[in-house]
Amino acid sequence: MSTIQIVSMEERHLDELAEISQLCFAMPWSREGLAVELSCDTAHFWVAEKEGYCLGFAGMHAVCGECYVDLVAVRPSARRQGIGEQLVKRMIAWMEEHRGEFITLEVRMSNTPAIALYEKLGFAKAGVRKNFYENNHEDALLLTRQAMGVQ
Repeated sequence: MSTIQIVSMEERHLDELAEISQLCFAMPWSREGLAVELSCDTAHFWVAEKEGYCLGFAGMHAVCGECYVDLVAVRPSARRQGIGEQLVKRMIAWMEEHRGEFITLEVRMSNTPAIALYEKLGFAKAGVRKNFYENNHEDALLLTRQAMGVQ
């Protein structure tokens, strides 16, 4: 049985990641939008793959010690296997390896499984963004996590 690997996003992943984005988001990322991130100095995207097949991906931008999570997406058929947790842990590890101070994200208020995961990984509620999502005006919960050793 092969294991899931977390690797840096490459061009070879883009078609599958755009497909995953279509499956996961009301306002999905396009292949072209993902391709732009490959050449962005502040962008850091990772892919969860098994035997060359993309199961999920996550990405963030890091500027001046602040990391902002753009997305975490896992194929619906691959959920409940810890893939999202592995991807979020990779982003946290990157932040700490590069002396970032904190990592922030928004999540739909209705996405209780994701909220539970983020809280399990040390994220704390920082506020609510009212009517944040354009497609249905759902509120977003703002969560943040400080790096170890930052007060």
